[in-house]
Amino acid sequence: MVASTQLRDPPTSQQAVLRDALLRSGDFLGLTTRELAGIVGVSASTVTRLRRGDARLEPNSKSWELAKLFVRLVVGLGTLTGTDEQAAREWLDNYNHDLNAVPRERIRSIVGLTDTLEYVEQFVHRP
Repeated sequence: MVASTQLRDPPTSQQAVLRDALLRSGDFLGLTTRELAGIVGVSASTVTRLRRGDARLEPNSKSWELAKLFVRLVVGLGTLTGTDEQAAREWLDNYNHDLNAVPRERIRSIVGLTDTLEYVEQFVHRP
């Protein structure tokens, strides 16, 4: 199960932390609900339920793993831009010759997300 909508038990702290980080990351980059949903492989209505606290990502599901990768990407971008939202959004929306794509479009696929994350992390960890 990708996301659980029946909340019999409260979310674990890991679930709450990842949910909050995912939502803040999407907001930081100015992503729409539909865009964020596509990146992590859930429906837009699931993202809306995540925002309300009526759903959660299940640990070790594909959406859980994609959410972790996306949050890492945004943390890396924040590091490179000094947490400047406008600079991060401009980077996301402009063609990148090294990626041979516009990052906003590239991160829609799993391969694109991982390639973009690796690209950003190379700069973050550069001496």
